[in-house]
Amino acid sequence: MNKSTLALAVAVGVLAQQASAAGFIEDSKATLGLRNFYINTDNRDGQPSASSNTRSKNAEWGQGFDLRFISGYTQGTVQFGVDAIGLYGVRLDSSRENHGNYNGTASGGTVFPSDGKEAVNEFASLGLTGKVKISQTELKIGTLQPNNPVIKYNDGRLLPQTFTGGEIKSNEIKDLTLTAGEINEAKGRNSSNDEGLSIAGANGSSNYDAGKFSNKFYYGGADYKLTKDLTASYYYGELKDFYSQNFLGLVHNWSIGPGVLKSDLRYYRSRDNGANGNDKNYFTSGYYPDTPKSLTKGKVDNDLYSYLALYSVEGHTFGGGYQVSSGDSDFPYLNQGDGSSNSTITDMQIQKFSRAGERTWQARYAYDFAKVGVPGLTAGVIYLRGNGIDTATGDKTEWERDLSLAYVIPEGPLKNLGFTWKNAMWRTDLANTRDQDENRLIVSYSIPLL
Repeated sequence: MNKSTLALAVAVGVLAQQASAAGFIEDSKATLGLRNFYINTDNRDGQPSASSNTRSKNAEWGQGFDLRFISGYTQGTVQFGVDAIGLYGVRLDSSRENHGNYNGTASGGTVFPSDGKEAVNEFASLGLTGKVKISQTELKIGTLQPNNPVIKYNDGRLLPQTFTGGEIKSNEIKDLTLTAGEINEAKGRNSSNDEGLSIAGANGSSNYDAGKFSNKFYYGGADYKLTKDLTASYYYGELKDFYSQNFLGLVHNWSIGPGVLKSDLRYYRSRDNGANGNDKNYFTSGYYPDTPKSLTKGKVDNDLYSYLALYSVEGHTFGGGYQVSSGDSDFPYLNQGDGSSNSTITDMQIQKFSRAGERTWQARYAYDFAKVGVPGLTAGVIYLRGNGIDTATGDKTEWERDLSLAYVIPEGPLKNLGFTWKNAMWRTDLANTRDQDENRLIVSYSIPLL
């Protein structure tokens, strides 16, 4: 029995008996999220190869609907509930040239799933989550959107990514949160189908059917609040036959003068697991100088260290950070080849800045205009530069500059209507790689139904 079926069985069986119980109905919430999303990516400097899916321009526009139902809990020592998420995307504008799957070899395009080499007119999915709660411990089985240091869902397009699996979270001990879970499948942000789990280099993104996948990702961890201003975290993640990963983190908030300094220190240790250690079909990307011909694919071998400091004062936030990615492989994370996120401090609009050997520094600034009488208006800029990327032709560099401007109407009949513009520039001297400019325009609105 898969996780979705089990979630439905738990929900129907229990709720048939207790749907009228106090708490289940009274504490239920339902919202409809609307997202109008346009993206335009300009791939610069040169022409695509004959086999490439990357045209000089990719652009798509769509309307997304995100319906969420979150139930309360039935009464009793053992409490039950059910959540649901319905996703629906409509194509407003696309073409074969701009879809982002020009040769039809990928699972989808920039925003929409593919019908051959073109975008579909619409796509949809439904997810159910059964949940059980005892005291301060909660178990969820079905559709999940985990967000922790070793697994993070992606919400960078029209519709969000979801996973299928089970997760248990406990807050029985004061100041300590324990989390454990197992993920079996992922549903991409441009897909309505569940798929297996993989990593860069093995996911067959240039030829989707040729990839290697797993149906087991285990994770667990603890967040402990040592003081009111200091939190320590440990997490473990394992993608069967690909990699094992340990994470240590410290987050500290320190009041200095009129503002607050937030320090975020992270360390990841990632190593090969199972077939990734000896089967080239499971290898990941990186640079392996000690192998014949100095290969660009091999087993997972990465240590990643980072520090990010953010000082917030009177609406201003000033930030700076540094990250080191050492070892033969790039930093590994769940990546099915259709758009993924991770929890590093360098996961940006276009790039991740976590290649083998890469050293990245960043500077950032953001401002909340509520301090000058315009509540709901925010703006920000981030600049990153990565050096020392290991390649067969010597160390390479890359840089990215991201701008964002957003306004959410704070009150009145259009309260929560939001407008966002995101602009990014990425430049690199990596061989056979094209620079990129990208714009995203997003109009969003959330309507409470319950």
